[in-house]
Amino acid sequence: MSTIDQQFIEYIVKSVVGHPDDVSIERIIDEKGVLLTLTVNPEDLGRVIGKRGVTAQSLRTLLRALGTKNDARYNLKIVNNDGYVSPRESSSEDVRTAEASASNEPQETVEEAVVETSTETPVDNSSDYTKKTRAELAELDDLDI
Repeated sequence: MSTIDQQFIEYIVKSVVGHPDDVSIERIIDEKGVLLTLTVNPEDLGRVIGKRGVTAQSLRTLLRALGTKNDARYNLKIVNNDGYVSPRESSSEDVRTAEASASNEPQETVEEAVVETSTETPVDNSSDYTKKTRAELAELDDLDI
């Protein structure tokens, strides 16, 4: 039996997504409040989150309003269920194995990956734009405001 909060979020999300049959919401109550875990079709994940997370934030705001009415604290967790395992949820060996099998490339060690993505290259400070900007900033520093 689903509660009013589950029905509320389910109604809104099903109106937004392209695969409404794949929407599922789990409800867990703990000492922090009520946690609603939303799972949608991987193709609809972008629609639920929205640009820069605006849609997800709107869902959370509506839940907060419902929580004010019901004297409860709600949290919404949107689950990414497209088969990707985030690095935080698994060990680095699992991630390297998954990446290598997906790309059919030889495996590399973590140390090699860190060296390849290093940002220790010197910054080019000799461009005309940089010199012009620094000159303008120097003039602004001389002003007594």
